[in-house]
Amino acid sequence: MDSVRVRFAPSPTGYLHIGGARTALYNWLFARKHGGTFILRIEDTDVERSTEESIREIIDGLRWLGLDWDEGPYFQSHYRHEHQAAAERLLQEGHAYRCFCTKEEREEKRKQAERAQASYQYDRTCRYLSAEEVAARLERGTPYVVRFKVPEEDGAVVVEDIVYGTITKRYRDIEDFVIVRSDGFPLYLLSNAVDDIRDRISHVIRGQDGLANTPRQILIYRALGATPPAFAHMSLTLDPQRAKISKRRHGEVVTVSFYKEHGFLPWALCNFLLLLGWSTEDNREILSRREAIEEFSLERISKANSVFNYVKDDPKFFTDPRALSINSHYLRTMDVRELCPLVAEELKEAGLWKEEYQGERREWFEKTVDLIRTRYHTLKDFARLGRPYFSEDFPLSEEAVEKNLKKDPRLKDWLPELADRLEAVDPFTAEAVEKAVRGYAEEKGGKPGLFINAARAAVTGQLAGPGLFEILEAIGRASTVSRLRRAAERIQL
Repeated sequence: MDSVRVRFAPSPTGYLHIGGARTALYNWLFARKHGGTFILRIEDTDVERSTEESIREIIDGLRWLGLDWDEGPYFQSHYRHEHQAAAERLLQEGHAYRCFCTKEEREEKRKQAERAQASYQYDRTCRYLSAEEVAARLERGTPYVVRFKVPEEDGAVVVEDIVYGTITKRYRDIEDFVIVRSDGFPLYLLSNAVDDIRDRISHVIRGQDGLANTPRQILIYRALGATPPAFAHMSLTLDPQRAKISKRRHGEVVTVSFYKEHGFLPWALCNFLLLLGWSTEDNREILSRREAIEEFSLERISKANSVFNYVKDDPKFFTDPRALSINSHYLRTMDVRELCPLVAEELKEAGLWKEEYQGERREWFEKTVDLIRTRYHTLKDFARLGRPYFSEDFPLSEEAVEKNLKKDPRLKDWLPELADRLEAVDPFTAEAVEKAVRGYAEEKGGKPGLFINAARAAVTGQLAGPGLFEILEAIGRASTVSRLRRAAERIQL
């Protein structure tokens, strides 16, 4: 495919949310697959709502996701003179006209249409003003907007959308739409089309909610003598109640920064976003960056809207369970040497980091991270659930105490005895520890599971985790022994 040029053009009126990130991802993948150009364009012409903070959030979010752009960021506001020049050209060439109708006049006509139970479109009153009438009103300083002249013949705009197929919009169903406000500021429809022409955009890949604008933008392209780009409108991502996702309604859980702050891996989030309305032929869920680029095609975007099944106020599964599942897959399978620096940052933030973990205990650190990651969902779990491996200060869950430490009153005496037995184990390996624990259980006539579960609760404070004997080897003899004795002392049986 020749000269693929696509753009991600967010409006900086809020944070980068998952819907916007998904749009950016699809554009990025399409550009990378075809050796094309991915452009970042900030559409900041909404002066009242655009903020520098939002611009930073968008740029930082894309960088964190690894969606690098080839050109930009371009700022739409810097090209306002081009948009105004295009509007003047459309006026001069007869593709647009000045409309002097007031808001009150239009509102009254709208009410009349409602009373007549008819649909309302602007009636083109000013389209037929003579040049002399227009000049007179301009001389008097009468405010006006600029409207595009939709063809009056019995024709239609035909959109060949790559996702939704052929869409036909009759000219008679398109009103003469405004392209410049009364304050002289060009509107999105015009600015966006002018920017796409300047940036030589070959494909517009955007949300399905932009489809309503497409026929009007095609008219602008043609009036400016440009060939319209190909269009691919993506199905929307909805919340569990099937409403469109927005930060205003759904809070931080739909922002990219939320996932960064809550321990997601960048590509894991991209992998999840990729599957919101797109699939491979064999329905694989895990795709590396290289595989996603190779597999991606616009034709496989689903027409059906996808659902982001976040669970509000659930501290464990605060987001779509599939997102957590994909993230945990990458935590389990990525090279541990790539994972360790990320874990180190989490431990530093939690005050659990020791410099020896990158010195004489580096091998132990890598081995321990490799051991405990098997059940974790996010990087935050290494500081939260992994705390017993890096600190003596960790909580005992009430459930673990009730189910495993209070299960048998004899454990109050048995745990210190087991500690004495393990203190003598040398070398302190998983195999040797297992032999000692099972041997002690046999001596006491108890089931090994009783001792294994009690020891797990005592040394980690948790009900579940990796194999106990590997845990004890990782924690070490001294910590294992002291924790078994401490558990017996402070648990009232």
